[in-house]
Amino acid sequence: MREIVLDTETTGFDPESGDRIVEIGAIELIGHVPTSNVFHEYIDPERAMPQEAFEVHGLGDDFLRGKPKFAELGQKFVDFIGDAKLVIHNAAFDMKFLNAELKWMGLPQIPFDRAIDTLDIARRRFPGSPASLDALCRRFGIDNSARTLHGALLDSEILAEVYLELIGGRQPDFGLSSSSGGATSAVEVEAWSPPPRPRALPARVTADEANAHAAFVEKLGDQALWPK
Repeated sequence: MREIVLDTETTGFDPESGDRIVEIGAIELIGHVPTSNVFHEYIDPERAMPQEAFEVHGLGDDFLRGKPKFAELGQKFVDFIGDAKLVIHNAAFDMKFLNAELKWMGLPQIPFDRAIDTLDIARRRFPGSPASLDALCRRFGIDNSARTLHGALLDSEILAEVYLELIGGRQPDFGLSSSSGGATSAVEVEAWSPPPRPRALPARVTADEANAHAAFVEKLGDQALWPK
């Protein structure tokens, strides 16, 4: 099973008002295990960076000037994600921007049902508790000390760890993955089950305890479940 954990940084909150994506970070999971296959690009938004957005991610006009425009790498991004599910924290925000950029390129929109929203999962698992990425890192003991500013690739790496905890732990099954030269493949490992014991363990119930239990069950009558 292939999934893509991704995050974006933008110039603001609304693509229909002229805001654009300035960074995309995406990490491939195979069988819930991260591979070395990643997509990471800084993007020239073709507009000035508002101060409020700069204070969030630290990506300014001088840094982004000369970086590829989304139209130059949009197809590369589409090819990278393929038909995989997209794991996103607050998916509505990132999907809104990605689909706006793809629409302006004349490329097909990404159906929203492809998104796995970790914010929604966290709110359902821990109702009433903070569900930000930082709060989930604290809950699961994930080191996010490097996250002094928002960054799409770093946030994707952290989100991959959070996602695996939300769905049941860092190794939820016996699936492993390997990669070579950017290509990845899943290697299934057969589930291990313990063999029968050569000798049964000795009983830990004393004779007095067994007699007391039998007397108690006898008092319950013929309809009790214990005799059955």
